[in-house]
Amino acid sequence: MDDIPISVLLGALVVLLILSAFFSTSETSMMALNRYRLKHMVRQGHRGATLTSQLLAKTDQLLGVILLGNNLLNAAAAALVTVITFRLFGQSEFALTMGTLLVTFAILVFSEVTPKVLGAAYPEKIALPASYVLTPLLKLFYPVVWFVNLFVDALLWLMRLKPGAASGENRLGMEDLRMMVLEAGHFIPKKHRSILLNLFELEDITVDDVMIPRSQIEAIDIEAPPEVLIEQLSTSHHTRVLVYQGELDDIIGHIHVRRVLHQAQGGELDVSMLREILREPYFTPAGTPLFTQLQHFQENQQRMGLVVDEYGELMGLVTLEDILEEIVGEFTTHAPSQTGIYRKQEDNSWLVEGSAMLRDLNRKLGLQLPLDGPKTLNGLILEHLENIPEAGTSLKIANHTLEIVQTQDRVVKVVRIFPPPIPQQ
Repeated sequence: MDDIPISVLLGALVVLLILSAFFSTSETSMMALNRYRLKHMVRQGHRGATLTSQLLAKTDQLLGVILLGNNLLNAAAAALVTVITFRLFGQSEFALTMGTLLVTFAILVFSEVTPKVLGAAYPEKIALPASYVLTPLLKLFYPVVWFVNLFVDALLWLMRLKPGAASGENRLGMEDLRMMVLEAGHFIPKKHRSILLNLFELEDITVDDVMIPRSQIEAIDIEAPPEVLIEQLSTSHHTRVLVYQGELDDIIGHIHVRRVLHQAQGGELDVSMLREILREPYFTPAGTPLFTQLQHFQENQQRMGLVVDEYGELMGLVTLEDILEEIVGEFTTHAPSQTGIYRKQEDNSWLVEGSAMLRDLNRKLGLQLPLDGPKTLNGLILEHLENIPEAGTSLKIANHTLEIVQTQDRVVKVVRIFPPPIPQQ
């Protein structure tokens, strides 16, 4: 190399550093790619994405060709710097030491750190074009890469490691998906994000959490006089009403209110006709996850289910609308009997009926009442006090102050909930 001008050697060194930087930034960008977006681009027929996906499917070979090129170029750059140093400063130990430090600094800054930072910041813009270069390089140097990987596989075998089997452990779980949705706040509209998060919770929420309690079920007794039945149906705020015989535990079916009233336009109601149009009741066990119940409604073509405990006792009523509201929020018009559950007072406290569901309270009033026990406010208070409280009793649950306003028949009827104290700055 004594005949080669220094300027040519320096130019060659710059080229080697640039090529090394290409391999470094390609490695980082390939590993930092969003695999789900990459799959979407492959389905759209993007050529670069297809090549990149094929390379990532053989990670060992991809890393092999990248590291092969990177290390060869870095070694060549180090050798070239040694030659340049000897040509400029002679063959002294000091010159060799300084040359080694300079080439290390140049490789670190220009061929390693800076390119990898760029690759991590712009993975898609770098990885897709780089795949057009890496794909033919892999085919060209495949024998060398294959030979190197033989030793790599042997070493992994000695260490009892199986990278292929371990890749399955990196699949996204439910919590991972939930975190992705939360972190994608700038890309997903707030309402859509809320619906997605609610979908993730359908397996954790059961029919017990959203059902209409037994005490609030609207039903008619088929043994009642026809005029009473007509009056009850005429004033009903529901399109479907349960029908029982004698006692509420003896549910015999449900009817469509509009259909019954249409056939009773003359003011008379034929009970035998009423029995003919009854639809059989559909029962669901307590504790059924909402997602499972949604599937059952779909499979059985039902919109309403009676929740029963392990002894077959009626606990409440769950409807398709109740489940849909857990996903998209409230969208139906509730009966007047249900609209007075929450009443805000002048002192910012809330008067709440004891039958209110805890999930509704937390969602609508922004509370943090525990949900791992009783499902209603009345049940939570009774469990906390382990006694039937008197009016005027105050207690504190989850940093929320509650005051018993009214009790009746061993049940807490009305509770005042005070807002939590504002933390001191």
